[in-house]
Amino acid sequence: MNNRPIALVGVPYDEHSSFLKGAAEAPPLIREAFHTDAANYWSERLVDTSAEGILDDRGDLDLSASNRPIDEIEAQIDRIVSERSRIIILGGDHTVTIPVVRAVSRHVENLNILHIDAHPDLYDELDGDRYSHACPFSRLMEENRIRRLVQVGIRTMNGHQREQAERFGVEVHQMKDWADGTEIAFDGPLYISFDLDGLDPAFAPGVSHFEPGGLSTRQALDIIQNVRTPEIVGADIVEYNPGRDLSGVTAAVCAKLLKEIVSKMLEATDFGTKRS
Repeated sequence: MNNRPIALVGVPYDEHSSFLKGAAEAPPLIREAFHTDAANYWSERLVDTSAEGILDDRGDLDLSASNRPIDEIEAQIDRIVSERSRIIILGGDHTVTIPVVRAVSRHVENLNILHIDAHPDLYDELDGDRYSHACPFSRLMEENRIRRLVQVGIRTMNGHQREQAERFGVEVHQMKDWADGTEIAFDGPLYISFDLDGLDPAFAPGVSHFEPGGLSTRQALDIIQNVRTPEIVGADIVEYNPGRDLSGVTAAVCAKLLKEIVSKMLEATDFGTKRS
């Protein structure tokens, strides 16, 4: 059983955003919403996420002096995970998932990912950028970092990304076909990657890419709370763009997601099969 606190790490990086930058400013504002006096720290399953020994806030990575920030992110996350720490990342754009999952997969075999997003993020490249925030799951799948990738909330699929999904064997739940109560189950360690635009913009306006027709906050919470897995070894909350938020609504959603992901992670009883 892994009794170490869950490491909370901000990754303020958005250099591969394709439309609007701003997600790099998100981590401190998510923390501010998490610690606000307007709410408490308890999850809906009655876990006090502020209790001693649950979260270890490592602050934000300093990438200012690095000329290879993606490699630097991977190296710093690798050091944290090597301590047998589960980890939650506050992004940042979705590119940060590439180095983070690279690091996690070095220590955990047969890693699965539950990816909640409006976009499949399966482009081979976008505008000539193979590290675009529209490409992370192509990079991770072609590197064999992921055993199984399940995507929920997708509503921007196109022909190229459909071919990519078929090529990599991605299980895609398009939003047009989503039914509440759909069971999502994994038989091995899980990483959750939550892009805020997986939610309908009515619930999370603070994102760079508005895509109507998405999940409600309640639906997203139900997915997290009810996913079946023996353990969750990591997660990220990405693509919150404070410059487009309204009265901190999206920051509050991020804080809510953080509490519920922490609570779900604490249901795990084992850290999984370590790589040699």
